Amino acid sequence: MKRNGTRVALVAISVLALCNTAFGADNNIGTWKLNLAKSTHSAGPLPKSNTVKIEAWGDDGVKYAADGVGADGKPTHAEFQAKYDGKEYAFKGNPAHTVAYKRMDANTVQATTRMNGKVTIIGTISVSADGKTRTVVQTGTNSHGHSVNNTHVFDKQ
Repeated sequence: MKRNGTRVALVAISVLALCNTAFGADNNIGTWKLNLAKSTHSAGPLPKSNTVKIEAWGDDGVKYAADGVGADGKPTHAEFQAKYDGKEYAFKGNPAHTVAYKRMDANTVQATTRMNGKVTIIGTISVSADGKTRTVVQTGTNSHGHSVNNTHVFDKQ
């Protein structure tokens, strides 16, 4: 009897640990620098630099700020605060007016941007198992009507 109780307790602890690993941690949190050598950008040249800072916001959301230098040499800045609830949030400094975030697990997020209510780009954001690399794969159409098929690779700082 005692042995079954121990097994039940171990199974319960394992399930709780798995749930915490899958949904409790947010491996997107941190500062990420664009790795130009590993990235591709279909709609024009890559930016010269881009650093993304992601912080926890509320119980289930993020505060995102990206700063860099565009391909034209001008400074860039974009920011938003969004929960992982799939709802639209204002995306300041980006031609898309809104972004919706949906967390698939601790390492994967789906991001959808919209302009004037129309979906423009859908992105899948994946953090590597070792937590050192964040890959953003984007497909859709940008604000200029050009097809987008980007893979941006970021290194954790």
